[in-house]
Amino acid sequence: MLNQKKKGTSEYYFDYSLVFIVIFLVGFGLLMIYSTSSYVAFASTGDAAYFLKRQAIAAGLGFAAMLLLSLIPYAFWKNLATIGLVVSFVSLFLLYTPLGMTKNGATRWLGRGAFSVQPAEICKIGMILFLATVISKIGRNAIRTMRAAGLILGSGAFMAVMIYVISDNMSSAIIVLGITVLMLFVATPDYKWFIVGGAGGLGLIALIVYLIDKTRQSGTFRFRRILAWLHPEEFAESTSFQTIQAMYAIGSGGIFGKGLGKSMQKLGFVPEPQNDMIFSIICEEIGLFGAFAIILLFIMLIWRLMVIASNCEDLFGSMLVTGIMAHIGIQVILNIGVVTNTIPNTGISLPFISYGGTALLLTMAEVGLALGVGRSSGAGGS
Repeated sequence: MLNQKKKGTSEYYFDYSLVFIVIFLVGFGLLMIYSTSSYVAFASTGDAAYFLKRQAIAAGLGFAAMLLLSLIPYAFWKNLATIGLVVSFVSLFLLYTPLGMTKNGATRWLGRGAFSVQPAEICKIGMILFLATVISKIGRNAIRTMRAAGLILGSGAFMAVMIYVISDNMSSAIIVLGITVLMLFVATPDYKWFIVGGAGGLGLIALIVYLIDKTRQSGTFRFRRILAWLHPEEFAESTSFQTIQAMYAIGSGGIFGKGLGKSMQKLGFVPEPQNDMIFSIICEEIGLFGAFAIILLFIMLIWRLMVIASNCEDLFGSMLVTGIMAHIGIQVILNIGVVTNTIPNTGISLPFISYGGTALLLTMAEVGLALGVGRSSGAGGS
């Protein structure tokens, strides 16, 4: 549903359907965070709504950021691409300072006390802005050269390596690299190299997994996760415990679920159920029917972003929305893949729904940027 002003010197569109989808996802996320975390929150803090209150504050700030950014002409952000990249790197290196916070054995947060931010989340939006700017300056015709493609891929790969080395955050590194590849894929007229590269990459990954399974190399944490993915029953008491409990939750929910608030797996069986594994509790409480409804909403959200990107005549705006679409889409696919044990377990949150203030705030800010592109360029579509 699009609102159009009378034709004059310019036309403005506001994609209300995209806003409504985000509102529903965030509202549903708050409901599920309370449902999944109330037991754990009351046991640890004495306040059943502890996680809900913190997420609600982030949601409020996110809505304000989304609406504010939607009113700013998107061309303004092109001038801030370099600054965004510098801020991303600075936030990463601050993890080496006393501001770095260690949780669950990993130093991935900045802050003190109740306030914290994840530099990896800042890096994602910073990289999207930077790549959109670089691609728009190179142009669609020149982007097909090996030099230009190497610059784009090299930039994304360097950021991914820095995220992995500094914060030990493999999932965010994979997402940044995936965003880079998809943005270049959309910008490049010639797709054959992506087909060859994708086939080669999948073959290499399959070979590595085969060798790990064949030699049973479980010396590193990530090797153990791959083995636990292939043979979850052998690691049921350790590495694959969370995954197995999530599968129990999905299986016990059936088609229509047990009902909101009636999950058993959230009562200490699935560790921190409000975080990465929240989709399993969704399946348990509202069933596969409800889970498919949420997936459908994500598909509708991606479709609205695709419409904005494809109808924007300016390459910078189109690439900016493409990066946002890639970020959300990749994260949704990987999260559901982890929860269903389709891919090895790694810490990836479900956008708009999983607990995490930084991720929610910045993802809603990204949607605000996309709304700004649609509004300023008249990229409403249908």
